[in-house]
Amino acid sequence: MSKQDGSDRLVSGPDVDDTTATILHVDLDAFFASASLLSRPDLVGLPVVIGHDSTRSVVTAATYEARRYGVHSAMPMGRALRLCPSAVILEPDFSLYQRLSKQVMAILDDVSPDVERLGIDEAFVGIAGLRRLSGGANRIGPALRARIRAETGLVASVGAAGTKYVAKLASSRAKPDGMLVVPDDAVVGFLHPQPVSALWGVGPKQQERLERYGLNTVGDVARTPPERLAAWFGPATGAHLAALAWGRDSRTVQERAEQERGHEQSFGHNHTFHHDITDRAEQQGEILRLATGVGRRLRDAGVQARTVTLTVRFHDFRTITRSRTLPEPTDVTRVLVETAWSLLEALGPIPPVRLLGVRASGVQDAADLGLLWDDTATWGSAERAMDAVHDRFGAAAVAPASMLRRERKRADLGPSGGD
Repeated sequence: MSKQDGSDRLVSGPDVDDTTATILHVDLDAFFASASLLSRPDLVGLPVVIGHDSTRSVVTAATYEARRYGVHSAMPMGRALRLCPSAVILEPDFSLYQRLSKQVMAILDDVSPDVERLGIDEAFVGIAGLRRLSGGANRIGPALRARIRAETGLVASVGAAGTKYVAKLASSRAKPDGMLVVPDDAVVGFLHPQPVSALWGVGPKQQERLERYGLNTVGDVARTPPERLAAWFGPATGAHLAALAWGRDSRTVQERAEQERGHEQSFGHNHTFHHDITDRAEQQGEILRLATGVGRRLRDAGVQARTVTLTVRFHDFRTITRSRTLPEPTDVTRVLVETAWSLLEALGPIPPVRLLGVRASGVQDAADLGLLWDDTATWGSAERAMDAVHDRFGAAAVAPASMLRRERKRADLGPSGGD
């Protein structure tokens, strides 16, 4: 994958052949940090970290200047400040981020009827039917970037290719503030020198496993016989690796109406306490219970979610929400729990809590994702086994010990409303 600090940036010229580049991946650069700097132009060019000014907090986002020190999202704030002592810390403004995201998505919708949102700051845009009216990627991409900057003040990088996988990889290589078009006849040359981490769904542990077999680049994977990949990683993963290594990805841009017809767009549970709670361990225990229900519903529906949202209502009825977009969609309860816990931890000391809620959104059909085995695969398999036990013997048959220790509450695992 491209480095988070933009040091290996790659962009294409205006004359590159865009005939086969029918899919754009539009990604806002360092979105939370860039949005926060709109009202602080004096901090542009400085290492800025978004998060709460507490060593107990975690980094929500960082500018490219801070990333060059090794700072990245989800890192403990204390470590970030050790890496970059000169960093300026700004509190996150999630209502601002939501408003700007809606503006950007409205711009994309205005350009093409085929827009697939991946989260708050990125989307695929299908442009196959726009060439006669609007031109190809070389015209549409720069026009989109210019319009986003003019109307919101934000900077977007764009990747363009004939497949979603290559378009997304191209946008990551174009960061910051660039555009990269990869024609079909240049896909192999673009992909094969990339590290194996560029394969969609490969994280650090998967990368280690591939490298143990001598597969250090995408080209190494492409040159490995499919039957050997199947023997090492299983038939499904082996076939998936081989396809990606040659740039094959049959998925189409799924417009919003199609997504909404397919399944619920979010899955959430909440709980109102009989008495306001202040104990952090008790709050974490309730989040564990709620996220467990959300994970089960995701798996039952055959979908995975990309964004986790925590809702907290205080004793005075003031309500806040905090969200985090994951690197890859998931239906694994452990990931949902740990993400929601980190969102709670990032709040720092808080008043007594009346209600907690956990929601997973940005869902996609699990069968369409083609994700590889990863460091959560074992947990996912275990959780599906638990699902089967629950179906047969009831929800109390198997549960995390921390849940069994808790006093059983009322059944409230229906879809949450605007409570």
